[in-house]
Amino acid sequence: MSLAPLLDAAPEIPVHAFAAMAAFVLGVIQFAAPKGTLPHRTIGWIWVLLMLAVAGSSFWIHKIRLWGPWSPIHLLSIFTLIMVPLGVWRAHRHRVVDHRRIMIGVFSGALVIAGLFTLLPGRIMHTVVFGH
Repeated sequence: MSLAPLLDAAPEIPVHAFAAMAAFVLGVIQFAAPKGTLPHRTIGWIWVLLMLAVAGSSFWIHKIRLWGPWSPIHLLSIFTLIMVPLGVWRAHRHRVVDHRRIMIGVFSGALVIAGLFTLLPGRIMHTVVFGH
């Protein structure tokens, strides 16, 4: 494993990848930690900012082009930019079940499933994890 391919990429790619990795780690911590506490809310706000950075930075990445410079992953980014604030709003309104469902969905789709696709051959993260 070597971070060199990631660090050698265009600047938006490491920003996107490191924000996603940090969001993944904090998301796992959130699942394990007690809910409704000050640490949960603090880590949650950091996670929200990281997810907005992950989704936002994707609009400068155009490695897969299906519709001009865009790909299906950009649809996921739009979805994330809508659902993360909605999940925060649900928590603010004390709709905990909706908040939980939205945040788990965003974590699962935008970090886990999308993250697994970055491990496909030919992708930078495949090279980082498995080498050439």
